[in-house]
Amino acid sequence: MYQCQVFNTLEKKEMNTAILLIHCPDDKGIVLSITDFIFKNKGNIVDLDQHVDGERKIFFMRVEWSISDFSIPKDKIGEYFDTLVGHKYQMRWELHYRTEKPKMALMVSKMDHCFNDILSRYKSGEWNVEIPLIISNHRDLEEVANRFDIPFHYTPIGKDNKQVQEEKQLKLLAENQIDFVVLARYMQILSGNFIDHYPNNIINIHHSFLPAFPGAKPYHSAYARGVKIIGATSHFVTTELDAGPIIEQGVAHISHKDRVKDLIRKGRDIEKIVLSKAIWNHINKRILSYNNRTVIFE
Repeated sequence: MYQCQVFNTLEKKEMNTAILLIHCPDDKGIVLSITDFIFKNKGNIVDLDQHVDGERKIFFMRVEWSISDFSIPKDKIGEYFDTLVGHKYQMRWELHYRTEKPKMALMVSKMDHCFNDILSRYKSGEWNVEIPLIISNHRDLEEVANRFDIPFHYTPIGKDNKQVQEEKQLKLLAENQIDFVVLARYMQILSGNFIDHYPNNIINIHHSFLPAFPGAKPYHSAYARGVKIIGATSHFVTTELDAGPIIEQGVAHISHKDRVKDLIRKGRDIEKIVLSKAIWNHINKRILSYNNRTVIFE
């Protein structure tokens, strides 16, 4: 019993961290200024990763540090950082806390492989996330949602009601204070108005290396070409279809022995893994988007 209490105390202390995501014009002294700000205020850095885009001369950084003994109050850290460091280097920055539990909404249609994988990871506690609701344009997966005790909202979409249904969906997301949305093979194109409500906060999974083999039967097209590799791509959704910043990609090798059903099976496995990695990186604030590209901090 005593060991469990010690473990829980240590676990909570480890969770008490702040995370800064930063990008700015590259310059001398940036890393020193950031780490000095943390050190002088009694913070302890637990993770730091940086990257410089040599062509664009842009500096990127993710730094996470313990704030258990930090001398600046939690609600003032951003203000102090911007005044003492950020403004000097023209930084664009985001401040997050490990204790935050983001709220994720799932949007699905009929395909269940990504949907089931996400719910399994969620149920097992693999991700520090809440799923307050599931939205679908079909009822096929409602029973699965009920088994996980997650509210399921059926919003059928036809030629004449898309705008009305999207307004209902956006209202549901707002009412549940959703932070980001995952399209787990949601087979509808979102309007620009919908996307504008969640910039860089809608994650999609695509069934190939974009833009290779587009269309309704990508694995059939790949099979007809005799490909030796198939893949999947997870990306943020933008108003340009399937052209948003890429977060994660994966591949599987194909031989002449593989049939269409083998490609579909292997492809769905890749989709599940690629989407789950993208979600994990997003939850843990390891993605920084810039000019339709992403920096993924390890």
